[in-house]
Amino acid sequence: MAGMKPLHIDFVSDVACPWCAVGLASLERALEKLEGEVAVDLRFQPFELNPQMGPEGQDVTEHLTQKYGSTAEQQAQSRAAIAARGAAVGFTFRKEGRGRVWSTFDAHRLLHWAGEQGPKQQRDLKMRLLESYHGEGRSPADPEVLADAAASVGLDRAEAQAILSSDRYAREVRESEQEWQQMGIHAASRRRCSSRRCGSWRRSRKPNRTTGRRRRRSCAEDAEETRESFGCLLRLLRDFCVFCVLYSGVQCPPDALASATQ
Repeated sequence: MAGMKPLHIDFVSDVACPWCAVGLASLERALEKLEGEVAVDLRFQPFELNPQMGPEGQDVTEHLTQKYGSTAEQQAQSRAAIAARGAAVGFTFRKEGRGRVWSTFDAHRLLHWAGEQGPKQQRDLKMRLLESYHGEGRSPADPEVLADAAASVGLDRAEAQAILSSDRYAREVRESEQEWQQMGIHAASRRRCSSRRCGSWRRSRKPNRTTGRRRRRSCAEDAEETRESFGCLLRLLRDFCVFCVLYSGVQCPPDALASATQ
């Protein structure tokens, strides 16, 4: 769509979440169908499923039993279902499963750094970390695994190691996690989609009526663009079973949401 402003998507997720791997692969397949129609700015935001996890990690069967009360047999069935869903969208899960659950805080610090390098670098690192953990069973808490992942997508390995051996980006990641939790994000994965954040401007103490009318018209135009983008995305995301939380300055129109979830 010529002239349409980029659709900004915040993908709030954790490397430890297998459904996040399925969700990202699904989202990317959906966006491929929109190529040339909607410009997309995709950014990854931090969320930790297990923020209190210690450095030793925990056996995944033991962890899931304690957390959800599920049996080993039920977990095996879930793994098979997730693997099937992953295969349908091109993501391969390790047959033996993850093995252990680890802290992902350092992975999020590295992803924050990658985001400063650019959206492609961040996306590539995110996917590589998902593949490394869910596809190969490598620990996302291991500095060498993280440095390997960074180097494999063209990021500076030495810089990655320097970040991991320090506390760089720790404050930024914690603040971002808290911000998303305050917005109501309490489970992974979630996507926030918006075009322009309508209503983000502040009124001056002496409002100019002409300027106000222009701003209202601009917001109305942005709202229509956002509705069109939401409609396209929702219809495509329905096909790939991606569940979205959409919230911005403009509400997603009910008819688009209904048609997407039928």
